[in-house]
Amino acid sequence: MSLSYPDINLLINGKWRPGNSKKWSNVVNPATEEIVGKFAVAETIDLDESLEAADTAFKRWKKVAPFTRYKMMRSAAELLRQRVDEIARIMTIEQGKPLAEAKGETLLGADTIDWFAEEGRRAYGRVIPSQMENVNQIVIKEPVGPVAAFSPWNFPINQAVRKISGAIAAGCSIILKGPEDTPASCAELVKVFVDAGVPSGVINLVYGIPSDISNYLIPHPIVKKISFTGSTAVGKKLASLAAEYMKLSTMELGGHAPAIVFNDANLSAALDVLTAQKFRNAGQVCVAPTRFLIQDKLFDQFVEGYVERSKKVKLGNGLEPETTMGPLAHDRRLAAVEELVQEATDLGATIHTGGQRVGNVGYFYPPTVMTDVPISARMMNEEPFGPVIPISSFSTIDEVLIEANRLPYGLSAYAYTASSEIADRVGQEIESGIVGINHHGQPAIETPFGGIQDSGQGKENGIEGLESYMHSKLISHKTTP
Repeated sequence: MSLSYPDINLLINGKWRPGNSKKWSNVVNPATEEIVGKFAVAETIDLDESLEAADTAFKRWKKVAPFTRYKMMRSAAELLRQRVDEIARIMTIEQGKPLAEAKGETLLGADTIDWFAEEGRRAYGRVIPSQMENVNQIVIKEPVGPVAAFSPWNFPINQAVRKISGAIAAGCSIILKGPEDTPASCAELVKVFVDAGVPSGVINLVYGIPSDISNYLIPHPIVKKISFTGSTAVGKKLASLAAEYMKLSTMELGGHAPAIVFNDANLSAALDVLTAQKFRNAGQVCVAPTRFLIQDKLFDQFVEGYVERSKKVKLGNGLEPETTMGPLAHDRRLAAVEELVQEATDLGATIHTGGQRVGNVGYFYPPTVMTDVPISARMMNEEPFGPVIPISSFSTIDEVLIEANRLPYGLSAYAYTASSEIADRVGQEIESGIVGINHHGQPAIETPFGGIQDSGQGKENGIEGLESYMHSKLISHKTTP
């Protein structure tokens, strides 16, 4: 085992400890396939203790002044910035992404904490003029209660920090089921809140068998809200379970983003952005462009340019300074990408570059540019979540808008054009929670993030992200008998 990678305990009621069963599971470095550490596995007795801790802590935390919560959160953000180098190295070891990306994710996490800290001070209610005499009507914001949150492995800090920050800024307590593939960087995030003085029980961190944890926490009467980021298939099951118990839920699920390039687009700019955003985190990004739809006059030039840029990607261990794209995060992802490419090839697709695993150690898969991929291929209908690029041509805007809206996903979409008229139609007619025009358009902390249809429900980030952890209560007071 690597001495520089920490073994990961559970955090329950302010104490870092193993599970009561003393069970552990291994963490694998995706670049080397070596076991680098282990994490504690929670079982029912541990979940009961975390529920009790969250319930007790909530009753106190909701009464803490927003300004006091703000100061603790700001301290946590500063600690995260101070520890960025070590946390980024841990993230790269367990997740595979290049060190520069891991540092960027960590620093963005600090900015996220800061933003929610500030916004939590401004969770204003409102006064509503009454139709009746001598009646005062006010709306106040109250925290919903203890939250059960489920965070994924592809962005172990970026996804978890939204849930933690939104919850505690609103006055909620939280039980976070961290990602088992990438447990250490998520644990380091939680540590900065603990070290900043957030009281015991307000944040609890567990790992284990995901289905066992979700099936136990979601129905439990102490839990009042669910926040999940992950696949559409799992999200639908958890949303259904939450609905059965009338629990509030935020579901940030998968996508299959169309990337449309019109004939009048700035081709070089489109290529630069779409290659950078596709290969970030080896394509394991829910808002990554996935279906490349290029208008006919630019099609050949786009394919040529994309192949040229793809061949310049430096694939390797994320700890190496020259690496620009790391491995896929685990063997399951590698097998899934290989199956998608093989199926498309069997159906007649043409591979222009890539298409085969690189080496036999580490989960390395190269940028793979494909054309002639039939619409029936799985990669045109299922989120590929990897560095595969199916490029198709289209003739008219009506045609491409039909294709863009063909799938039930609606998380993100992108278009490149010099025409204001085309840009307006794209923005209005594409069915998606996020539409970026002439740039990637990925939401900043202050803007709402989330999809529609099979891509989820509810929003993270922005004022919507904070309000999803709060109830609106109407107090109507008649001042005279």
